[in-house]
Amino acid sequence: MYKKAVSFFILLLSLQSKAQDATIKALKADAEKTITKDAKDTVNVPWKKGGLFNLNINQGSLSNWAAGGDKFSFSLNAYMNLFAFYKQDRHSWDNSLDLAFGIVQTTSLGRRKASDRIDFTSKYGYSMNKKLNITGLANFRSQFADGFTYEKDATGNEKATLISRTLCPAFILVSPGLDYKPADYLSIFISPITSRWVVVPDLALGDKFGVDAKAGKRVRSELGAFMSANFRKKFTDKLEYKSKLDLFSNYKREPQNIDIFWTNVLSAKITKYINFSLNVDMIYDHDTKNVDPTKGPAPQWLQLMGIGFAYNFKSYK
Repeated sequence: MYKKAVSFFILLLSLQSKAQDATIKALKADAEKTITKDAKDTVNVPWKKGGLFNLNINQGSLSNWAAGGDKFSFSLNAYMNLFAFYKQDRHSWDNSLDLAFGIVQTTSLGRRKASDRIDFTSKYGYSMNKKLNITGLANFRSQFADGFTYEKDATGNEKATLISRTLCPAFILVSPGLDYKPADYLSIFISPITSRWVVVPDLALGDKFGVDAKAGKRVRSELGAFMSANFRKKFTDKLEYKSKLDLFSNYKREPQNIDIFWTNVLSAKITKYINFSLNVDMIYDHDTKNVDPTKGPAPQWLQLMGIGFAYNFKSYK
């Protein structure tokens, strides 16, 4: 009986030892495993954000220079574009902010504004299919600083005339419509019913932008058709082009006269922080008076070109 008990005890110890060895080996094998991520296990980040900042500075001075010229000249032009695009399921929300400001100062002409723009667009869409969205769009466009025209008086002296102020005029637009996106870099928004307001807080300037200031009005409301085409493409790591074309027809007054707002920015990277940029803007508004009072409405053109500091804000999805 004693021998049987001892044999049974030895058998239990042997089984326990083998079980422990198997457990240790299993733990060791698990610890040495390489963990691989399942290709289907991805996290969809709905926001894509980024932007571009350009700063061009030029300075020159002359002293006893036989070829002639201004004794001192200085120019500064800054441009910034920020964007935040949201896409989740059938919902999308695109936001874009363009800011531009520039000054030129010379000995003979003094200080003058070279460029000035605030342009913010927000667009919400609900997709009907891969390329077509039902969309609501809102846009605000204005400027930072006072603007002047310059002309010589009867004595030959130059005279500055105030034609705009900070946030005066301001253009506010609200529009429901359809947004067609045939590619990631192109969208075309069309609306047959759009409300637009031209806001001119300074009564002295209202007449220059078609606002009836004599009646004490500071706002002109318009109802019409609107189209906005946006193109943004990076052709290479060093070359990018962005263009925006807005067209508006006012049903209430001379709908055949289409208001145009067109901006173009070509950016080419030279080094990591040195950039070449070309900006070309064109505006036509039949209700905005010509800076030359002897002429009628005409397109407004702005062109800036320069090489300077550039910074690309991180763009990610």
